[in-house]
Amino acid sequence: MEHPLEKFKFCPVCGSTRFEVNNFKSKRCADCGFAYYANPCSATAAFIVNDAGDMLVVRRAKEPAKGTLDLPGGFCDMLETVEEGMCREIKEETGLEVTPEDIKYCFSSPNVYQYSGMGVHTLDMDYLVRVHCDSTPIAASDDAAEAIWMHIADIRPEEFGLTSIRNAVIRFLADKDQILGGNN
Repeated sequence: MEHPLEKFKFCPVCGSTRFEVNNFKSKRCADCGFAYYANPCSATAAFIVNDAGDMLVVRRAKEPAKGTLDLPGGFCDMLETVEEGMCREIKEETGLEVTPEDIKYCFSSPNVYQYSGMGVHTLDMDYLVRVHCDSTPIAASDDAAEAIWMHIADIRPEEFGLTSIRNAVIRFLADKDQILGGNN
């Protein structure tokens, strides 16, 4: 896999072609001294679980992995906390309104997300979101073609098209009693 810094040929400050490798994670301009570090982007995914022991999953509307199952989530925006990003993504993809108080951090993992022909390094942060069975009806939108409640026992990791999400689902299922507090 190509290192993401290979795509950057010119200094973004002065335009110099002498934008050279400084170390594994940065490039430095030999002319103006500007250094750019390729740090991961923040991304989120939600394990939305209701009182009946069902989990809300979505079907991807776009590539990569169009048509496969996914968890609601996505990239955080600038000037947005991870919790705010998680709540926004849930609203955009499912119509559910949750607040930062409704979500509980589970775990994180590094990922490389293929986008526009480039591997975007992300740090995926996975959250548990509990909702009541009588919550706002769901409505798939944005990056989600469909939103589906599935009983947790029926979740099959191999149906999730993105490797990072599949691995998160495997981890969630293996640790679900601890994550859910032994209630499901």
